[in-house]
Amino acid sequence: QVQLVESGGGLVQPGGSLRLSCAASRSIFSINAMGWYRQVLGKERELVAAITNDGITRYKDSVTGRFTISRDYPKNTMYLKMNSLKPDDTAVYYCNAVHQGFNYWGQGTQVTVSS
Repeated sequence: QVQLVESGGGLVQPGGSLRLSCAASRSIFSINAMGWYRQVLGKERELVAAITNDGITRYKDSVTGRFTISRDYPKNTMYLKMNSLKPDDTAVYYCNAVHQGFNYWGQGTQVTVSS
């Protein structure tokens, strides 16, 4: 099993930056893929960014060039650096891990982009 704990959300003005963190309960070397999803009330959860154990990354088109996903293996932590934030980025952001065929989710962290 994998427990995931997100942190780093909050209120930020348009154009601002945030860095989300996702701390895993086990070595992330053993986790095949990790990612960040987001969900707005009443809408489906959507993939924002993902990274494999090989370091291959992919991003939702609307965040490409603004968001960067990364992993810190010694800290067993994944990050999402978000720059040039827009009101449309407002959502609850969830950390996801795929390990031995199972999906694991964090509890979510709220990101609000507003002036």
